[in-house]
Amino acid sequence: MEESDTTKYVIHAHISAEGVVERPDVVGAVFGQTEGLLGADLDLRELQKTGRIGRIEVNITSKYGKSSGNILIPSSLDKVETSILAAALETIDRVGPCISKISVTKIEDVRSSKRQQIIERAKHILTAMFDETVPESQELTEAVKSAVRVEEVTFIDNLPAGPDVLDSDAIIVVEGRADVLNLLRAGIKNAIAVEGTNVPQLVAELSKKKTVTVFTDSDRGGDLILKELLQVADVDYIARPPEGKSVEDLTQKEIIKALRSKVPVEQVVEVPQRRRNKQQMQQQEAARAEQNGKHEAQQREYQREYQRPERPERERGETPRRKSLRRMEERQERREPPKEQEQQPEARKPEPREAGEFAEIMKDLAGTLSAKLLDANKNVLQKVAVRDLANVLKETNGEVKSVVFDGVITQRMLDIAAEKNLEYLVGVKMGSIVKQPANVKVITTE
Repeated sequence: MEESDTTKYVIHAHISAEGVVERPDVVGAVFGQTEGLLGADLDLRELQKTGRIGRIEVNITSKYGKSSGNILIPSSLDKVETSILAAALETIDRVGPCISKISVTKIEDVRSSKRQQIIERAKHILTAMFDETVPESQELTEAVKSAVRVEEVTFIDNLPAGPDVLDSDAIIVVEGRADVLNLLRAGIKNAIAVEGTNVPQLVAELSKKKTVTVFTDSDRGGDLILKELLQVADVDYIARPPEGKSVEDLTQKEIIKALRSKVPVEQVVEVPQRRRNKQQMQQQEAARAEQNGKHEAQQREYQREYQRPERPERERGETPRRKSLRRMEERQERREPPKEQEQQPEARKPEPREAGEFAEIMKDLAGTLSAKLLDANKNVLQKVAVRDLANVLKETNGEVKSVVFDGVITQRMLDIAAEKNLEYLVGVKMGSIVKQPANVKVITTE
């Protein structure tokens, strides 16, 4: 069987048919009966064209009017997608005119097999090609091992974690132990795994004291873990790997790029109420500190005026104390009156016609953290992830007139929309807005 350099897994399946069938019949049934079953992203023909699925091998024989054999399908997809394809094979119930049954026997990890080959070959090289009489060999081996050894994963309340999680001011929350190991290989030592959707209390407590970046896979499981973390922990940033890849499979360069591209949580989803309360408390404390500082400055100024030596004003009937009080009153009168607190603009109530134009699009985008770019006729030009929306809009050439996205409308998004002369900006809710451009119509679904 031919295998591409990127093959990760091989699906092994057994087929039995109530009649005589041949290899072309089986291959045709595999492509035909799975077409459209799993959507465009997992269509076998498209996957084979792009090289993510290799050549399907079928070995089948017929005897006494019945046929049986094996099917081998090489895959370079990740574990989840490969498992879905394997399960789809078992839905095939007919090959040609014959009733048939396909059952998956195993999924072989090609990389594991290669690693076993490497181990066996390394044993042979070690025993046959190295001279054991060289006294420094063992010392050199230990020196090399210690130089390249990846630090072991530690455990905090039975959670896999890097050695710097408790001491660092920031932590990275990942899904499992394999993700923590991969980040350690890249030199990142402050990652901790939640090990499933039931987020431990330890992670919630750490999030109150540290800056938290959530780094989960770009799949359904990663989305569920992210949503739960947003409900029980104080999340500051969100980072995601490239589409179709898991955190445990990323290279060091890909890990660093993904973490550098992290976005504040406010740009993707609405900040939980407890986080807003925390920010409001911090703002109130800062305001009180500023007010106390002004009061202390006034007291110091008063003391300086009061302690100055007497001047000839006394001869004119004005004592140093009265002069000091008069100056303080004059300074108070010259001060500008405090500005009224700016009211945060509210999203314009959409007209029925406008709401109808975007309602169906928002319904399709609900829960996907995605955005659609529309032209002047409300035709979809492009669909992108919300985390990439700002960069994509900056590169548009004026054809985009409306943006509909599953996220919170922020001041940054409004500024970019005004700069690109957008007519409509449609989101879930309004974030913290200081000023709203007059040329952009803002519509929210809530």
